[in-house]
Amino acid sequence: MHVPDGFINAPVSAVTGVVAAGAVAVSLRGARRELDERTAPLAGLVAAFIFAVQMLNFPVAAGTSGHLLGGALAAILVGPFTGVLCVSVVLLMQGILFADGGLTALGVNITDMAIVTTVVAYAVFRGLVKVLPRTRRSVTVASFVAALLSVPAAAVAFTLIYAIGGTTDIALSKVATAMVGVHVLIGIGEAVITALTVGAVIAVRPDLVYGARGLQRRLKLRVNGELVDTPSTAPVAAGSSHRKVWITGLVTSLVLAGFVSFYASASPDGLEKVAKDKGIDAKAEAHASDGSPLAGYGVKDVSDARLSGGLAGVIGVGVTVVAGSGVFWAARRRRPADTSPASVPEGV
Repeated sequence: MHVPDGFINAPVSAVTGVVAAGAVAVSLRGARRELDERTAPLAGLVAAFIFAVQMLNFPVAAGTSGHLLGGALAAILVGPFTGVLCVSVVLLMQGILFADGGLTALGVNITDMAIVTTVVAYAVFRGLVKVLPRTRRSVTVASFVAALLSVPAAAVAFTLIYAIGGTTDIALSKVATAMVGVHVLIGIGEAVITALTVGAVIAVRPDLVYGARGLQRRLKLRVNGELVDTPSTAPVAAGSSHRKVWITGLVTSLVLAGFVSFYASASPDGLEKVAKDKGIDAKAEAHASDGSPLAGYGVKDVSDARLSGGLAGVIGVGVTVVAGSGVFWAARRRRPADTSPASVPEGV
């Protein structure tokens, strides 16, 4: 759903840019309450994983493909504020290095793909976990539903933005029907990927999943007539496990982007297909980064398509994990000394 330059006029692009900048500023402040020395590296990894999986377009209908948006996954794994930052970092890297998503449309893309998906997904997720049994399976089910709904929500948001600032004169009803229809199908793929990923992390380290905090309660012992928490002996083992999760996630991201992406669907994604069929792309503009050595997810002057795409994917994962980790580590370091994720009320 990366919106190119020229789809939305300059005034509306500027307004969404202001909205996106404000949301990023608020998210930086909110992320201080969500991040600590364990979750800051995980957030950088989540951004890199989203970048990698977005390279894996999957077929959803004849001549149409879709890919992960990632807002739901990021919000559930590392928190809604950090989730907005994760997707924003990915969009920034894609726009600057890979000419994917217009630079003048960056505000549109952050508003649509980072803010809308994260807010909708986390609201749905939090509502579901409050009414479902307090189990790991409930978190996975809630993740599936939240991700499923977040994608058509983003399609609706794009339609509204297009209705205000679209550069072509296309009937809004046609745009809305086509966008929502195809993105409901893409939402199913988003839901499956999100649920499988959240379930896999919960199975290994449920304490690292923001949406699962408070799921497991400490055992209590009665001492002198009072109930007290049992002493935890987990920190040493947890540190080793945390490193294993990080390394496994990074290796998985590199394999997906560097190898599996070669087998992704070559069909246009949902927005590209709708834009072509309905004429939304009539005034699309060339990307400002078309001359980038990595434009189009290939390495310039590398003739072998498999090697070119694989190298571009590996570079993208590396740059994203470094940039993301830097942002999240800085946000963590600026967190007030008396605030920690554990002390923040669930759902905040």
